[in-house]
Amino acid sequence: MLDHLQTEARNPASERLDELTSVEIVELMNREDATLAVAVATQKQAIAQAIDAIADRLGKGGRLIYCGAGTSGRLGVLDASECPPTFQTDPSQVVGLIAGGRGAMFQAVEGAEDSPEQGEADLVQLNLTANDVVCGIASSGRTPYVIGAVRHARSVGAFTLAVVCTTPSELGPEVDLPIAPVVGAEVLTGSTRLKAGTVTKMVLNMLTTGAMVRLGKAFGNLMVDLKATNRKLVARSNRIVRSVTGLDEAAVDGLLKASSGEVKTAIVAHLANVPPAEARQKLHTAGRRIRLAVGSSLKTTATVERPLRSDLVLGIDGGGTNTRTLLANAATGEILGRAEGGPSNIQSVGVETALKALDDSIDQAFRTANLPRAKVGAICLGLAGVDRQEGLDIIHSWANRSAVSETVRVSNDATLLLAAGTPDGWGLAVIAGTGSIAFVQTPDGKVGRCGGWGYTLGDEGSAYVIAHRALRAACRAHDRVGSPTVLVERFVKRMNVADAPSLIPAVYRGPWDRAAIAGMAPLVLEAAAEGDAVAGEIVRNEVADFARTAFGAVANHGLPREGLPIALAGGLLLHSELYRRLFLDELRELGVTPGVVTPVEEPAKGAVVLARRVIR
Repeated sequence: MLDHLQTEARNPASERLDELTSVEIVELMNREDATLAVAVATQKQAIAQAIDAIADRLGKGGRLIYCGAGTSGRLGVLDASECPPTFQTDPSQVVGLIAGGRGAMFQAVEGAEDSPEQGEADLVQLNLTANDVVCGIASSGRTPYVIGAVRHARSVGAFTLAVVCTTPSELGPEVDLPIAPVVGAEVLTGSTRLKAGTVTKMVLNMLTTGAMVRLGKAFGNLMVDLKATNRKLVARSNRIVRSVTGLDEAAVDGLLKASSGEVKTAIVAHLANVPPAEARQKLHTAGRRIRLAVGSSLKTTATVERPLRSDLVLGIDGGGTNTRTLLANAATGEILGRAEGGPSNIQSVGVETALKALDDSIDQAFRTANLPRAKVGAICLGLAGVDRQEGLDIIHSWANRSAVSETVRVSNDATLLLAAGTPDGWGLAVIAGTGSIAFVQTPDGKVGRCGGWGYTLGDEGSAYVIAHRALRAACRAHDRVGSPTVLVERFVKRMNVADAPSLIPAVYRGPWDRAAIAGMAPLVLEAAAEGDAVAGEIVRNEVADFARTAFGAVANHGLPREGLPIALAGGLLLHSELYRRLFLDELRELGVTPGVVTPVEEPAKGAVVLARRVIR
């Protein structure tokens, strides 16, 4: 039955549609369409997750395959067909399937959407693998052809998405990630080629554009991977290269000709001052990303002029969650301004977003100090995601273009923590937050680490692992095959669900992702402190495991075990006295006697210390 579907409901605003003038029809439809961007915005997190999944699979040689019927199918085919000329993708990389086959693009094929078997058969013909992403498109959320397709996709391990315009939907539970911009009743009842079709096109635009940008097919906002198949695109290629290089039209024509018409090759050849063949090799090594291919060559020209304030330094601690920036007096270390901005991990959020976060946080730090932004004497950045030369080149290039400082030091998390939390900058630094890791630096400057394998392979003693183990124990307790624990009722209350079985949809299809689950670790620590046996055992075991990781870092790198300086960071070590006490006790049991132990609330202070050292 279709009676309950939002896409089939009557729209009160258009009940007298046939009595309206042409202008009134336009005004009505325009008002209705104005709500679409808001509908898409409600799904921004799901769309972003989908972009990451698509980029990851395409980057590993997989494909994006759209499946739909009618208008939904045509939109998928349209988006797929635009990828080769726009991003120079292979036609087999993004594929559109429509119920009824190619002929259904131009003329409705009656009954084609009603066969789930045909949806499966069409994907079987494509030799679907676990490396692929299948996106089912169905405004109604119930099209049998699409449901059959995604069920087959999941059976072979492919990642599955759904774009629907109604919630709840039959299709939603069938996929790994549903995207549901709900647009309400259509102006013309049931005509989903209108608002539902428009909002679907908006989402598909974001999916492919976002994924292709993440794969390096844009430079800034320029379409650098286009394929010049007509005069318009030939002219666009010339214009793009001119805007990057500053060359005139004739010079760019010659550069493009020498580069076989390849826009990326032409740009890298000019910016890196190398022949096209070498530019091609640089692009290949850099995963087809211009910024990484050009690297330090971009340091040649600063695009911003700023006054020099050699009496100031900047310290930045940036990661995948936020960016903390401190502006300080170079002579005394006094903090003059501070700021907190968005994530700046170039691997997780992309180069442009990361660099914007750095710039914005520096602007804010100067504002809070009531000073105009200037070029500082030195800057030290402790950044996640910058552990290879191409990442360092990106940061140095940005610092030069933005006139941040002539003296730029990029350090890892360990160096920042140890600079902020130990007397002489050497010792043990341990982080127990969402994840966990142990760093060391020896008195002679050698660095090492232990742990940090991520939540699938490691992260012992982390907030996520503790909360995840506790959730599993709560489920076992509910089934009466595990020890009783207060965790059952506390998780139900904290996650705002009706009962323990409701944890299933909350975790698998709801908002409780890894970060959200990690945020419940304090609940487990609280229960342990109150004497709950299950929670206590989980906490003790995980803390002991993490202490062994820290001991491994100390033993493997020959640090002294008596009076060892220790810097503590991460939410668990900073905010749980129980966790901190258990951890230090476990270290003593393993033969490490702590010396000075310093909780480091603000690692960016370590960056300030290191920046000041550079210019002394």
